[in-house]
Amino acid sequence: MWREFSREFIRKNRASSISVIAAAFLSALFLSLLCSLFFNFWRYEIEQITLDEGGWQARITGEFGREALSVIEQFANVEKAEINEELSEGSVLAVDLCFQNMRTVYEETPLIAQRLGIDGSGITYHETLLSRYLIHDPLDSSPPLLLSFYLAVLLIVSVSFVLIIHNSFALSMNARVHQFGILSGAGATPGQIRACLMQEAAALSLIPVLAGSLLGIALSFGTIQLINRLAASIPGRHQAVFAYHPLLLAVTLLAAFLTVFFSALLPALRLGRLTPLEAIQGSGEFRLKKKKRSRVLSLLFGMEGELAGNALKAQKKALRTSTLSLTLSFLGFTLMLCFFTLSGISTNHTYFERYQDAWDIMAEVKDTDLDRFAPAEKVLTLQGADTVLYQKAEALCSVPESAVSHEVTALGGLEAVAQNAVSKDGTDYLIQAPIVILDDRSFAKYCEQTGIEADLSGTIVLNRIWDSVNSNFRYKSYVPFLLEDQDTITLRNPAEPDSSAAVPVLAYTTEPPVLREEYANYALVQFLPLSLWRQISQAIGNAKPNVFIRVLTEEEATLSDLNTLGTELAALIGPEYAVEMENRIQERLDNDRMLRGYMLIIGAFCALLALIGIANVFSNTLGFVRQRKREFARYLSVGMTPAGMRKMFFAEALVIAGRPALITLPLTALFAGFMIQASYLDPAEFLAKAPVVPVAVFLLAIFGFVALAYYLGGKKLLKCSLAEALRSDFMI
Repeated sequence: MWREFSREFIRKNRASSISVIAAAFLSALFLSLLCSLFFNFWRYEIEQITLDEGGWQARITGEFGREALSVIEQFANVEKAEINEELSEGSVLAVDLCFQNMRTVYEETPLIAQRLGIDGSGITYHETLLSRYLIHDPLDSSPPLLLSFYLAVLLIVSVSFVLIIHNSFALSMNARVHQFGILSGAGATPGQIRACLMQEAAALSLIPVLAGSLLGIALSFGTIQLINRLAASIPGRHQAVFAYHPLLLAVTLLAAFLTVFFSALLPALRLGRLTPLEAIQGSGEFRLKKKKRSRVLSLLFGMEGELAGNALKAQKKALRTSTLSLTLSFLGFTLMLCFFTLSGISTNHTYFERYQDAWDIMAEVKDTDLDRFAPAEKVLTLQGADTVLYQKAEALCSVPESAVSHEVTALGGLEAVAQNAVSKDGTDYLIQAPIVILDDRSFAKYCEQTGIEADLSGTIVLNRIWDSVNSNFRYKSYVPFLLEDQDTITLRNPAEPDSSAAVPVLAYTTEPPVLREEYANYALVQFLPLSLWRQISQAIGNAKPNVFIRVLTEEEATLSDLNTLGTELAALIGPEYAVEMENRIQERLDNDRMLRGYMLIIGAFCALLALIGIANVFSNTLGFVRQRKREFARYLSVGMTPAGMRKMFFAEALVIAGRPALITLPLTALFAGFMIQASYLDPAEFLAKAPVVPVAVFLLAIFGFVALAYYLGGKKLLKCSLAEALRSDFMI
């Protein structure tokens, strides 16, 4: 009998049944999709870390023999111990360790080091990799919590998906308290009613949950493939391979079915605490415990606004999920757009716009010195382009206190401007003096740019220091570093302070050569010709073993032109050198593509949150056809017109959709203001590029879907018969 009763109820209440089926399907779909994507992103992050930094978990460095491997392998939890040949030198060995149970890495590694006679300074932990497994140093008071934050967000969103199923079932089941009260009065036991509810829940949710979970897996696979296609040209990125763990499916299905189970069980338990008479008297309507005037709605919509305000207060608990989801989605979307807008402005300031006219092709030749770079002459004669070859080195210079410029003294002295970036060596200042070693031809051109005759016997000093007192890092202003009365400058070897060289100063300048280089704020940068470097390199040393090639085309070039130029440059350099090459236009395209990829992922996540809220609104509005039809029938019986009901629906929809905007927009404005202030950007520059259109479109989409949900629900309500709605002894 009960099976037939459930079948008949489902058949005659298609709207309610479809609402439950849709909620179960969509929730399982989104829950499966989200869990699968999170798992794949987490797995990809670990793969990328392993490729970039290695898969070791701990490293011990010290003086011990290779026989130490056998000692290490005696520890039962050590899965693998390998000597890192790149980091080992002579008797000093570096051993990379992997543990079977990596959660013991912080306990067992010190014990292994102690057995080898190595103190704590010789231990290194792969903290980046370990943190992805939520393994942190117990002595670290501020461990990285980014993954924990993501997990918390995942949990919150997953709970939101679960609440969709719960709310949908709760609306359907609670509306039937009156019906089951009549059955209870006729002799039905609580056990029979529970069995009826459970079989209805199983019939309505079993197939949708399974189908939604499987479709979520398929969509996750498609998303990974889409990301691979969008990010295919990003350098340094490896191909993501879709993976799925059976435990994810088990968790998804378990969460969905447990939600269905308890959502069906709770009304039955609630009914068990009611007498048949109390259950029969209940109508399943939302009831307002304490009335409170809605002044704004009353002012805007009159009596209908007051009724809408009371109805929303009565539904406050049922609408909590939708309000939270819509608010979080809109907040996340607006914050994301503002963040990427500010990030784009900042990147343009610090990179693309700053170096727009400084380079077209940049090549870095690995493990070679400019003096031994054989193809130098051929590269310098590259057709249709201005080419510069240079190498970088580190040095220090001593500057007497009396040589500091009057402008720096007026700012409070070198210590006030540069703070810890300079130090005192007796009466002299010890200042960083980075060296840029230019090929002789390029140095001669730089001499002409500076306004002096070409001379390969000295240095040109970049005589400027950032005025950190009166300007910020975004819009820097500079003042002269030194008085320009020194004919020579003494450069020191940072590793051997007694080793130095006195170098003639050809000129002081505030304009560096046209290179894609960022110079230190409080350093005296030296530009030397290769000929001079050959003479002082033994004393100064510390040259970085890479040669840089800057190519700037003489005319405006297209991407195709730069690709052709890059191919020609690679051919001139030859295959015997390891070269990394960058293309200015391609670099910009890759950066834009990467930002679009990030925005796509985060935007999809925000849209997902919005769908949670919208689905919940649909669930409530389609479900209240049954729960609120007596309420609206009473309004009609006392003279409210259908137009008044539509006005009331409009007021409710406006509040539900407008509340997220009222909460989000002020928070977004505060966030944007804080970020603008923290990044020292011009507010007018942000306002000119503010993402007004996408924010407005997203907000209008929320309003549109909420309005659609209320339109469909209201349309069904208006079709109800007044006499049928007021009848209190209905069975179905």
